[in-house]
Amino acid sequence: MNIIDTTFYNLVNQIKSLSEKEIYHKMRQAFDQVPEEMQRSFMNFFNQFGYWGLLDIDKNNYEEIELKSSALFHHIDDFVWMYEHLNDYRSKKTLYSILSNWFQYDFDTSSKTREILFDDYFDLDIVKCDENEVIVDLGAYTGDTILSYLHNYGLNSYKKIYCYEITPETFEVLKENLKPYPNIECRLKGIGDELTSMSVNDNEESSSANTLKTAENGSVTVTTLDQDIKEPITLIKADIEGFEQKAIKGCLEHIKKDHPKLLISVYHNNEDLWKIAKMIYEVHDDYKFYLRYNSYPTYPTEITLIAI
Repeated sequence: MNIIDTTFYNLVNQIKSLSEKEIYHKMRQAFDQVPEEMQRSFMNFFNQFGYWGLLDIDKNNYEEIELKSSALFHHIDDFVWMYEHLNDYRSKKTLYSILSNWFQYDFDTSSKTREILFDDYFDLDIVKCDENEVIVDLGAYTGDTILSYLHNYGLNSYKKIYCYEITPETFEVLKENLKPYPNIECRLKGIGDELTSMSVNDNEESSSANTLKTAENGSVTVTTLDQDIKEPITLIKADIEGFEQKAIKGCLEHIKKDHPKLLISVYHNNEDLWKIAKMIYEVHDDYKFYLRYNSYPTYPTEITLIAI
């Protein structure tokens, strides 16, 4: 085995040798070695978004660490499956850096694997695009991803683009920003695994982190990609704040028939990192998987699964 394989499996074997309670205590010990200023930064970040559990060092609430330790204990074999299905060693070391960050607050490795060469989603060594692309952007926000796509591949690099956004105010900005470009259709809808209506749960920090919540008289139409788009799709990007698994379930026919490139955010909980790849693999086992992340190395987020 090479050094990356050896390092990864050493970490796996260490985790497997411990009980769930021992994993938690190891993580707590590592966290206690982090400077208090950084601990409070973690606390503010986790509590602001609420994806990974609460952390409050003043009230002795370490739910975030408890949930991470549970994920490592119960799903370490799933993380191994993920590692063994990644298609390059850059991805493998990225996965190791994320798990090492969770388990032992390893900031050094995550700083080395952070994406610095390419824009989010668009690793030009992996994601090849041309003028025939039919693109779906789930969580289009203000159009930043599409503008990045056009910057990276050129103005003539697509046939059609569909943009989905759930926040009305942001939707207006999205339309305005993409107005100069032809054949781009913006839809004020959510994408999930069923036809329903929901409400927007506003995030106080940024509308980019708005989520959907169940409501009797929801103002947001939620549909599936299989229902909403009938033409073949060549590329799907999804960053929809924890709804990614539902979106995958709602576009299984497109995945089966069209085999689109998939650029999926996998950081909004502790299971997407391995589970979404397994969902895709069960539909088409010839997909090749890559992992990239672009955020502060103290806690890796903006993690993208690239499935080609």
